[in-house]
Amino acid sequence: MRTDLRREDIELLAPAGNWEAMRAAVANGANAVYFGVEKFNARARAHNFLMAELPDIMEFLHMYGVKGFLTFNILVFENELEDAKELIDACIDAGVDAVIVQDLGLVRMIREISPDFPIHGSTQMTITSSEAVEFTKPYDMERVVLGRENSLKHIQKIAADTKSELEVFVHGALCVSYSGQCLTSEMWGGRSANRGECAQACRLPYDMIVDNELKDMGNIAYVLSPKDLAALELVPELIEAGVTSFKIEGRLKSAEYVANVVSKYSRAIDAYFAGEAYDPNVIDIAELEQSFSRGFTHGFLSGTNHQELVDGTFPKKRGVFLGHVKKVFRDAILIDLQAPLKRGDGIVFDAGDPTQDEEGGRVYDLRIKGQKIEGKVEAGMYEIVMGRNDVNLGRINVGDKVWRTSDPELDRRLRKTFDTEKPYRTFPVNVSVHGTIGQPLVTIWTDVKTEQTVTIKSDKAAEAALKRPLSDEVLRDQLGRLGGTVYHLGELTLDLEGEIIVPMSELNRMRREASEQLLALRIAPRQYQKRDVDVYEDTLAAEPADGSTANLIALCRSLEQIEAAGKTDVDYIYADFEFVRDYPKAVELARQAGKKIALATPRILMPGERGILLNIIKAKPDGILIRNTGAAYFFEQERPEGIELIGDFSLNIANHKAANLFLERGLKRVTASYDLNTEQMVDLLSQSDASKIEVVIHQHMPMFHTEHCVYATFLSEGNDYTNCGQVCEQHRVSLRDRVDFEHPVRVDTGCRNTVYNAVDQSGAEFLSEFLQYGVCTYRVEFLEEDGGRVQEVLKLYRQALQNEVTGTHVWRTLNATNQLGVTRGQLNKTGVTRG
Repeated sequence: MRTDLRREDIELLAPAGNWEAMRAAVANGANAVYFGVEKFNARARAHNFLMAELPDIMEFLHMYGVKGFLTFNILVFENELEDAKELIDACIDAGVDAVIVQDLGLVRMIREISPDFPIHGSTQMTITSSEAVEFTKPYDMERVVLGRENSLKHIQKIAADTKSELEVFVHGALCVSYSGQCLTSEMWGGRSANRGECAQACRLPYDMIVDNELKDMGNIAYVLSPKDLAALELVPELIEAGVTSFKIEGRLKSAEYVANVVSKYSRAIDAYFAGEAYDPNVIDIAELEQSFSRGFTHGFLSGTNHQELVDGTFPKKRGVFLGHVKKVFRDAILIDLQAPLKRGDGIVFDAGDPTQDEEGGRVYDLRIKGQKIEGKVEAGMYEIVMGRNDVNLGRINVGDKVWRTSDPELDRRLRKTFDTEKPYRTFPVNVSVHGTIGQPLVTIWTDVKTEQTVTIKSDKAAEAALKRPLSDEVLRDQLGRLGGTVYHLGELTLDLEGEIIVPMSELNRMRREASEQLLALRIAPRQYQKRDVDVYEDTLAAEPADGSTANLIALCRSLEQIEAAGKTDVDYIYADFEFVRDYPKAVELARQAGKKIALATPRILMPGERGILLNIIKAKPDGILIRNTGAAYFFEQERPEGIELIGDFSLNIANHKAANLFLERGLKRVTASYDLNTEQMVDLLSQSDASKIEVVIHQHMPMFHTEHCVYATFLSEGNDYTNCGQVCEQHRVSLRDRVDFEHPVRVDTGCRNTVYNAVDQSGAEFLSEFLQYGVCTYRVEFLEEDGGRVQEVLKLYRQALQNEVTGTHVWRTLNATNQLGVTRGQLNKTGVTRG
């Protein structure tokens, strides 16, 4: 056990999607709550609060000594900066304890408004390394939320290297993709995960295509749907590793869920500091499963284990596993129960195909050989009688799994913890009483938690007592009547000269005034500095670009593509290979063709992976394509001579402030976020030096980027790269969706998977618009195209830039010559005229 920490050094951070959930969090031991308002947060589907409610929210939380963090964890588009400023101003005025932020442009704006308003770096920032933490330090961010993919060893190293406050998710749903790096919802439905509109494409079924053949996966279809995170038994290790804040996921979950999870993690943290062993028992785990579970896992906290993260047979809440159907009677189902069950519980019958409607309902009766049983039953063979209108027994089969999906008794017990008029907790107040005959009685009240003090005097002077003078007993009784407030009497100190008395009514008034004044101090908004700023005072503008002199870049993913691109008139080649070991050969081929070449960093940088970046430098490219803030910081410190640094799309640049921030940190140019449609892109370009912004005009959208390796999971029995047999070097995998598109899955040098959209995306029709705003650098990305196709596509875009053909001609030609056609992707969600 660490001896340098106190219980108050560790924060238990709970989600709140509404007032009920917020009360549940406070009542069950949360030290802080995070919540969103009606816009600008990553849970657009949650009920959310209103900006106007911020003062009430903070008063309620601070009354109980709980901190409140507002989630502002989305990308902010250019035309939203004024509204974003309005919300930040409201947060400062209401005394919000911190905002949780994804967008580094927003971080920059907040610091312009206030130098001391606390900022937390969201997990959407994709902070997974010490270098990424260090990148944020110039902006005085109070803490960062690490990626869910970091292990305990990673966390320990990051904590030791950075000495920063670290927040880590410990319970709830897991995203299969790195947070901030999922573009699937944007690509398929214009519902960006970076805008709080995740469509949960990872929870859909996919067929697995291996080397162009359909792999028989049995009942496994949900190959991208992770189990839920549950790290209850890892609480001691997390504290020892340096975690400052334990974060629970679930702003879309019920108040009962919040009460359940918070109470159990609070108990585990308390046990650690009490020096007690806390081993979650079967009941604790079952109750957590009951509130919400797709099956539990440690995620990546215990290290990578590809055989544990994904079950694959179902994508949604299951609850507690009860057993299997043994027999179906005329009016009941025989089940070999492996967990408790009682009347009123909700159950579902799992036939192995969650895409179909499942039979389920409430348990009406329990029987043994036809004899009714009262009360709860434990493990054993029992007949389950369901309501006649709930279940079609003809659709239930022997062997079906049975799950308990709801437990009304548990819900009632959890609700009682917060559905009450009584204060959820009280705090000690120490009182000292000073009295002399002929002088007002003086009471000094100190809120022990906040150390705030008020002095209350009697309106009447103390008199000599004829009977029953003020004593410890009398004063403790009168001043301790604090019921209905958040206070209880702590220490009472008396300094009385002689036997004195004041009216009981005076003592009652003094007590009421003291508790009211202490409460007013307790709930008073925290004070921050605030400046009135013009959010557009730092904008820039570029002159219109000449397409005939514009730069055309080819991003290649094979040596064949680099050779082909080298024979065209492209101005620059980017290499984005699965294995860094092939980069020297890529540089050699580009040099032979007389082309400048940049090498792409991995999209993620984890602790221990600096060697990858050093190898990129050793290959001596002309440039480096920076894909994460950890790499940006590394190269900012290394300053490799003669190598230019270029920011890629994964830095999530969606407004001019973010673009300026990265340019000021040493990048020569930056790439606009893939979350921007054409209108939003034009907004960004109109306020920025567009000559330093690169636009990807053609690509296969990289939809999921994930630590979960489908190659290792389903083509081997290995847990990680050390024992998976490197099956990714022997096979090619694609995932076929419900409309028969096959999306390629590729592995990078860190063994991470990227799922690419099957269909090319082209923005050719918007070229003239982008040129008008000054964009002079355009990128065409290739995935699996052969050399001939590479040259054909590059020729079309060069012709369009030189105004020899229209963008519409390019789009139609690509559409006609591509087997799957092409899409306009997210760029098409706009009112901008195409030309």
